[in-house]
Amino acid sequence: MTTNGFKYQPLGNDPAELQRSIRARLIHTVGRDPEFATPRDWLHAVAYAARDRLIERRLFTRRHFNECNSKRVYYLSLEFLIGRMLINGLLNMGFLDEAQEALDELGVNLDLIAELEPDAALGNGGLGRLAACIMDSLASQCMPGYAYGIRYEFGMFRQEINNGQQIEHPDNWLRFGNPWEFQRPEHNYAVHFYGHLSSHTNEQGQVKHFWENSEEVIAQACDYPIPGYGSLNANNLRLWTARASRDFDLEYFNEGDYIRAVETKSETETISKVLYPNDATAIGRELRLKQEYFFVSASLQDIVARYLRRGYRIENLPDKTAIQLNDTHPAIAIPELMRLLMDEHGLDWDTAWGITEKTFSYTNHTLMPEALEVWPVSLMEKVLPRHMQIIYDINFKFLECVRHNYPGENELLQRVSLIDESHDRKVRMAYLSVVGSHKVNGVAALHTELLKDHLFSDFYRLLPEKFVNVTNGITPRLWLNQANRPLAKLINSRIGNNWVKHLDDLRRLEQDIDDQAFMQEYHQVKQANKKRLAKLIQRETGVQINIDAMFDIQIKRIHEYKRQLLNLLHCITLYNQIREGRAEDRAPRVVMFAGKAAPSYTTAKLIIRLINDVADTVNNDPRIGDKLKVVFFPNYDVSNATILIPAADLSEQISTAGTEASGTGNMKLALNGAMTIGTLDGANIEIREEVGAENFFIFGMNTDEVTELRQRGYRPRDYYESNMELKQVLDMIANGFFNFGDPDRYKGLVENLLNVDQYLLLADYESYINVQKEVDELYKDQEQWTRKTLLNTARMGKFSIDRTVSEYAEKIWDVAPQCITREVMNIEVNEWRQSSGLWQRPDFVKNIK
Repeated sequence: MTTNGFKYQPLGNDPAELQRSIRARLIHTVGRDPEFATPRDWLHAVAYAARDRLIERRLFTRRHFNECNSKRVYYLSLEFLIGRMLINGLLNMGFLDEAQEALDELGVNLDLIAELEPDAALGNGGLGRLAACIMDSLASQCMPGYAYGIRYEFGMFRQEINNGQQIEHPDNWLRFGNPWEFQRPEHNYAVHFYGHLSSHTNEQGQVKHFWENSEEVIAQACDYPIPGYGSLNANNLRLWTARASRDFDLEYFNEGDYIRAVETKSETETISKVLYPNDATAIGRELRLKQEYFFVSASLQDIVARYLRRGYRIENLPDKTAIQLNDTHPAIAIPELMRLLMDEHGLDWDTAWGITEKTFSYTNHTLMPEALEVWPVSLMEKVLPRHMQIIYDINFKFLECVRHNYPGENELLQRVSLIDESHDRKVRMAYLSVVGSHKVNGVAALHTELLKDHLFSDFYRLLPEKFVNVTNGITPRLWLNQANRPLAKLINSRIGNNWVKHLDDLRRLEQDIDDQAFMQEYHQVKQANKKRLAKLIQRETGVQINIDAMFDIQIKRIHEYKRQLLNLLHCITLYNQIREGRAEDRAPRVVMFAGKAAPSYTTAKLIIRLINDVADTVNNDPRIGDKLKVVFFPNYDVSNATILIPAADLSEQISTAGTEASGTGNMKLALNGAMTIGTLDGANIEIREEVGAENFFIFGMNTDEVTELRQRGYRPRDYYESNMELKQVLDMIANGFFNFGDPDRYKGLVENLLNVDQYLLLADYESYINVQKEVDELYKDQEQWTRKTLLNTARMGKFSIDRTVSEYAEKIWDVAPQCITREVMNIEVNEWRQSSGLWQRPDFVKNIK
């Protein structure tokens, strides 16, 4: 790199150069004498040394994109579940082994210090993990991608299980600092709330609107470079922190009113304190709305400023800018861009609307109408008066268009209105996202069809050209190459490592399916992963488990539609069969649950407590022994997932058909050699098509059967009265069998199942129990089980996030890869060989040519 006549020599990645960098960072940045450095000191020193090399790539990438006049993708998401960054960064940048060698010579254990790194508390579930996977893929495929979110100080919460109950604690992940981030105090934007509107007509007859007497919050940027794998590209994740425009009131302080002196600062900075503040109260709902607008406004101001700095005209924004809305949380971006274009840049409505619609695209992640985000009109008018005015105008013009094309269909107008007038007036944010975007995508083939046929059927009739499907994917860099290093090394020994960027290559493993030595190694990898998980479970829960038992795992956020309760009904059924001597032919099984319930979701939290009560009973019954164990693993996060997933034998994907948009846990588990038991829901359908129906356990009703049952009139009590095993299980729960001191604890849960059962657990129970018997039979034949699990691993190529991102780029964003090469970096090959072990690797050289 040559800058103003100064030629910059990139840092080397060989062990000696890394060792020098780590020592220098330990002394000069961490400020520690190596003789007295703690493991955490070494962690930070290694992270800083890796970050030095990462920021070089980021700066080269940014310059290259500018020189290429690249169109940029901006991904707006309230969550980014990136997990730990050290090992992932070293692997993606290609010098994990060199770093290990450098630290070995310093007497430092890399694995030990890596365990000290906290998971970045920037997300909670599949939404945030998908966002992180997309960023990984954008960088790995050299696409000009940027992401925006919030730098949460305490994340969602750290889950503790106390007396069987979920207890929420702040997740203070930043208390030791964060060596990966770059604070950017010079990049800050004013974000406004409240106030009132005024307007006047200028000399050209245009009505100008003014947002006055608003409260101001400062959004300050913090950057996280994201490395690509097998490329020199690195993209950027920019997160916003809320800062008060005035930190300290000296007048109040001098008067002795110390609380009021910092009151404004405290109130302001709550915006970026936690992910998903509890919205059970009015003040909580207001904070969530402010949080969403805060990050959207700062991001759009930054995007527009970045675009204008490149010398382009604002009218051509869509030519160089694509903005993806990850669900409805950032939907307020649509009226915000309209506000910026009209109020700040002086464009007329039609021009601004044309730009806005061409710029945005929207990913939907839910099929349940009750899960679609809505905001009371009264709250919007209070907090964001200018945006509510713009939404009124968008709605008026849209409905006028519908009225013109479909005269006399007044009910259609009511159904597609952005304002729900049925009860308390509410803004339908999903509808705003559909109307204000040029493309709307579902995240699995079934999901997209259900969007078109049901959830957005009226919009599909009006705007069919907007709707496309992009099935979700996962990054093999994290979920196999990093999470399951023993399996990755075994695969590499057979087919090389090209699969890390081209996951379809795993199909080549099928050629070894009759190789007994290879299959035995594959089985041994699974057993080693199970042994590792067993140690972790004993440490975290005190439960000892048998690694020869089937590891039956359901890991996802706790929600009624995901049907952890159905899984638990099977556990109790199996428990009854064992204690009554009716299960001699069943395989031993360890059933594991993990996931968090939203703090205000009382039913989900009650399900967690019931799981733990059942576990306490089953695990301490001497008649059961190792035939059945039930475990609830606390504080599920990315790091724990990288241990749980490689150890799974059976993957539970049992949501009610038609409720799960896609799911990605199903992909991660199958990729790591787990068999799936699931319904025909979300991406399960496509996974089954890829791996083969004979290698997938399917049960329960499909979406058409679910719809038919509900239309016919579902009577869950009929299933209870006609199935004696089900009746026994529900009676045990209702009568306090698992909680002697509080026999009525779960009566309400059972009554709901008997009288409502919204997610049809009782209707699918018998099918689920019968298919679980088939699972047992196959597991007892370990040779056949291992063959089928290998086929699951080998046939998961479709579900790479790289295929997903390529489809977004082609169908929605219209962007192309812009890879950095040695020539772009203006560095001779020989210079790199002298300073970088990376360039001595044929796989890396091949991937970046």
